[in-house]
Amino acid sequence: MGIQERERKLYRPLRRAGLEVIPDAVPDGTMPFVFGYRPTDIVGRFSHRYETPRLVERLNEDWYDLAVSSGLLDHRREFLVLLPHGTHTHQAALQKRSRLYGRRAAPEVWTRVRLLDRWDIMGRGAASAFLGIRAGHPGFGMMALDSSVYISCSTGEVGVDVVAVRHPARSENVLQELEWYANWDYPRADKELQKRIAVWLAGRAQGTVSRSGR
Repeated sequence: MGIQERERKLYRPLRRAGLEVIPDAVPDGTMPFVFGYRPTDIVGRFSHRYETPRLVERLNEDWYDLAVSSGLLDHRREFLVLLPHGTHTHQAALQKRSRLYGRRAAPEVWTRVRLLDRWDIMGRGAASAFLGIRAGHPGFGMMALDSSVYISCSTGEVGVDVVAVRHPARSENVLQELEWYANWDYPRADKELQKRIAVWLAGRAQGTVSRSGR
């Protein structure tokens, strides 16, 4: 996807949802992906069933409260969000993951964004096809610039679940899962993601990963 096409198909919909993309500004040493966390890693969460009155509004309110209390936003209201390569949508990513026997794989990469004054993450953001399936059915991964917290949002059969994971790069559960995936000998594994994870793990072992990720 070229720069102009990416601007039209990805950046503009996100801007309408209140997220301004800041290209090529991901901090060095940021872990490439987060998965494998356990209940002991979770420091905040909320859930809403689909039939909840004012669902999108409630989801937005609780997301912002969690983002502020957990430290997702920095002083400029900037943070990282997983956005796809090319034209992959959130729905396409879900379909890809479903073929991997429940093991999570993703074509996404971190992108730096700034939360604007007027935003609608769970409505317009989810409806953009990159942060969910449709309004009220969001799905995304977000992380603080210093990697101190990771927030995951997923849609289930009956509702929306959001969790905050403190210092994912320090979690033995997450690190073990990353090591497993980096060495997973399976044809459908995301080879590019495996490579990025292996490079990050090697840098961490050598002490070259930023101190915020330790």
